Amino acid sequence: MKKGFFTIMAAQFFSSLADNALLVGAIELLRATHAPAWQVPALAPMFALFYVVLAPIVGAFADAAPKGRVMFYSNSIKVVGCMMMLLGFHPLLAYAVVGLGAAAYSPAKYGILTELLPPSQLVKANGWIEGLTVASVILGVLLGGQLVGARVSAVLLGFDFPLVDTGVDTPAEAAIASMILLYIVAALFNLRIPRTDAPLQPMASNIVTLLRDFWQCNARLWKDKLGQISLATTTLVWGVSGNMRVIVFPWAAAALGYSTTQASSLAGVVVLGTAVSAVVASVMVRLDQATRLIPLGVAMGVLMLGLNFITSLTWAIPFLILLGATVGYLIVPMNALLQHRGHSLMGAGRSIAVQNFNEQACILALGGAYAFATKLGFSAFDIITSFGLAVASIMCLIGVWHRRNAVVYKTEIDQLLELARGDGHGH
Repeated sequence: MKKGFFTIMAAQFFSSLADNALLVGAIELLRATHAPAWQVPALAPMFALFYVVLAPIVGAFADAAPKGRVMFYSNSIKVVGCMMMLLGFHPLLAYAVVGLGAAAYSPAKYGILTELLPPSQLVKANGWIEGLTVASVILGVLLGGQLVGARVSAVLLGFDFPLVDTGVDTPAEAAIASMILLYIVAALFNLRIPRTDAPLQPMASNIVTLLRDFWQCNARLWKDKLGQISLATTTLVWGVSGNMRVIVFPWAAAALGYSTTQASSLAGVVVLGTAVSAVVASVMVRLDQATRLIPLGVAMGVLMLGLNFITSLTWAIPFLILLGATVGYLIVPMNALLQHRGHSLMGAGRSIAVQNFNEQACILALGGAYAFATKLGFSAFDIITSFGLAVASIMCLIGVWHRRNAVVYKTEIDQLLELARGDGHGH
């Protein structure tokens, strides 16, 4: 791997660490202010909102400017979101601003991989990035849980700055204030990311031109016989996984009687399985073998149904690790295949923006449905059952779709897989 790759990894780690710790802080802030129950599941769709709304702009912007600089600006926007929470803005609104920063960050983060590395190293690079991201999710959720806990929050609230009234008076606010420091660390790494030789693609100033360009890119990827399968898979898996990060908190409270701090530990356990399997997949699976893993998506849906029968920590930990492992082993090769096809069909930033648009639109739709169902009185168990059945059924349909493509477009798909194979190793 090139030297700049490790700088990207460090920047991604600290930014993702803060994102996930902030989620726990936002959940605790809503609970501490006795917000309606539906506002906790509304966090995920609010975070996804700008991914969907600004997808045509952020992708083009990521291709028009040095990606390290784009990532720096994006982390600065996340700091603004944290400040809004501390200044009394509604947590959902402030969290949407953090999502705005994340929406701008993602096309640059993934797009630079395709500029820096050859196709044969994309699965390996994705394995490292996803493994590190998952590790940051684990540590971030655990960190957020500890920061809002009684012991650590007492220490944080004990800091007294002379002549300055910070207005930080609760455990949730102390946790959120701490995230600003992590975003600053990530921003410093962003400034060290090297400029690649990839040419910049000028960004159209006309919004109509941007929208037309984005929808053309979106249609191009959905029409591609491998792009459509990988995009459908990642859209579904990330859509459900994005909401499961929030569902685990009310589920742990209902099934195990856990507090926010205790539930954060379980959320980290899920991602542990994802991290390990992501690294294994990066070593074991070639880029051209990604579509063979579709049955894992069906297994993921079936395993989700099993959560409704977990009543003790003894069973919860290994089960959640297994559930996370199915996600990691499936998503890393599929992500790499999608990035490869997207980079071949359009600019790297644009292809990631298309991917983000579809995945975050799924998070937005499912999260909205989850929040609405919670407002109607449905339990976490009901939501998990619905999600599990949907994942298993839709992944079966994607498998049928791919087999049909393999019969009707066999020559075209064989050529695309041969191109994806690169030097014949894919890792």
